[in-house]
Amino acid sequence: QVQVAESGGGLVQAGGSLRLSCEVSGRTFNRDDMGWYRQAPGKKREFVAAMSWSGSLINYHGNVKGRFTISRDNAKNTVYLQMNKLNPEVTAVFFCVVAPPLPPDSTCLPSDELWGQGTTVTVSS
Repeated sequence: QVQVAESGGGLVQAGGSLRLSCEVSGRTFNRDDMGWYRQAPGKKREFVAAMSWSGSLINYHGNVKGRFTISRDNAKNTVYLQMNKLNPEVTAVFFCVVAPPLPPDSTCLPSDELWGQGTTVTVSS
């Protein structure tokens, strides 16, 4: 049974940084593409970043490119999202997902068991 556990969310002031972590178990992590999505209050879940299992393919949403960095440590079964220069519009619940579509495709998202429970990021102005 796959388990996906995010951590690292919290409250930060505008301009600050946070690093989210996501540990996966129950899968052959080093063969899984990994991704991050977010869902702001009252909005649909949207793509943030994704990385292929080898690290050779990385996609970012245009709004975060240059400010966010996705990375992975296959020895720790963990994927990270470093978020810099945060602004209040980033406020959302961030979800880690196993095997996201690459390139991103909102019409074919992974099934529920491949998502974490989410970690809340709040950016104050």
